[in-house]
Amino acid sequence: MSSDYIAIVGLEIHVQLKTHSKMFCACPVEFGATPNTHTCPVCLGLPGALPVMNEEALRLTILAGLMLHCKIADICKFDRKSYYYPDVAKNYQISQYDMPLCLGGGIPLHDLAYPKDAQKTIANKDKVVRLTRIHLEEDVAKSFHLENTSGIDFNRSGTPLMEIVTEADIDSPEEAFACLTSLKQHLLYAGVSDADMEKGQMRCDVNVSVRPKGTEKFGTKIELKNLNTISGVRRALAYEIERQIGIVSAGGSLQQETRRWDDDLGETQLMRVKESAHDYRYFPDPDLMPVKTTELLAVAKSVLPETPAQKRTRYENDFGVSSYDAAVLADNLDLGSYFERAATNSPRGKQIANWILNDLQSALSAAGQSIATCAILPSYLDALVAFVADGKINGKQAKEVFAEMFSTGRDPAVIVEEKGLKQESDAGAIGELCDQVIAANPQSVADYQAGKTAALNFLKGQVMKLSKGKANPTLAGELLAQKLN
Repeated sequence: MSSDYIAIVGLEIHVQLKTHSKMFCACPVEFGATPNTHTCPVCLGLPGALPVMNEEALRLTILAGLMLHCKIADICKFDRKSYYYPDVAKNYQISQYDMPLCLGGGIPLHDLAYPKDAQKTIANKDKVVRLTRIHLEEDVAKSFHLENTSGIDFNRSGTPLMEIVTEADIDSPEEAFACLTSLKQHLLYAGVSDADMEKGQMRCDVNVSVRPKGTEKFGTKIELKNLNTISGVRRALAYEIERQIGIVSAGGSLQQETRRWDDDLGETQLMRVKESAHDYRYFPDPDLMPVKTTELLAVAKSVLPETPAQKRTRYENDFGVSSYDAAVLADNLDLGSYFERAATNSPRGKQIANWILNDLQSALSAAGQSIATCAILPSYLDALVAFVADGKINGKQAKEVFAEMFSTGRDPAVIVEEKGLKQESDAGAIGELCDQVIAANPQSVADYQAGKTAALNFLKGQVMKLSKGKANPTLAGELLAQKLN
């Protein structure tokens, strides 16, 4: 992006809530079901059908608001948003207009939320993207455009949907990426949504404009649609910002319009020109009463989990891991849960974290597995780390035991016993081996005593060879040094 221009970006993020039934009827919410099999008179908008509010959807929206430090309204209401499109059977959508559930709040951007290639060049460390509001509505049906025809699946129609609207606080594609990544993490922590963009459970529209540095007036806002991956949002913004800068810097002008992102071509394309603002003719839904949130808020507060930031701090304080390790462990709920089960009540939190982040993740990646399918019990990993810490096996032997544990899930104690890997840590036995090595290698002894410290490593290697790798190498080195000084 040209350093002479500033990008201004705001996001409108739609998130399907993790409920069993739809927002205003009892039809099940199920991804991938046979089209148009989860419908009823309510979600099809048939005459005389009356909506009944989904209490769980209200609670989950409040829970999401608390996770993001929003102010929860004492009273909210639902409104009819009128527009005519085939995917809206009633010709209006039930949404919230002037009295939404959640106001304010923000999405914190931490280092690991950014793309890996941008984590060392973050311009605004610990930035918080402010939220305007979070409101609750019903999703629309899903349209399918085939070669010569179009079809509509009303299974999705009526699914509880949060709309999360940010302020225009984002100034780069990388910050937009971090914002969506951090938001998804908070939603997963709270259990309010699976936020799987490939399943349409989290969808994003982007508003973007550019202005010359030193000016205050915002440029012409352009909306980007059809963004179905977080990395796609980054790519679309990078292209669109450069496109707008190119036009403005050449003396051209932009018009307010909606564009779609074609990921295959790597470009945005015009969908329609916005000649005027939509008039949705909002009015309070006469079939739905306003909602007092006091009891719902109390329930949400009682089950409010820790935030990702709180978990990172706890890992550092309770387990002695570095801030980076804490961030990586907290970044994935399953990984963090595995770590906690292994490290709780263990004095070896840092060492356990090292094994998980290095050896275990590497093995999982090579095997195409996730931590959820890992054969190694967390308690067994702690036991392996304890064997090394207590000098029962050395680091090389631990790698061998770990490989067997990963493939079989067996207890490390059994593997060590079967393979005869138990490390010798008896000072008397190792001392006798040292005496034999000293007697057999007079030149190396003389070299060491003449100041060539590297000779000690050779002698220690001979002790390890004589013990068939079972001697404690640290203890062997200490005993050799004592005997030769």
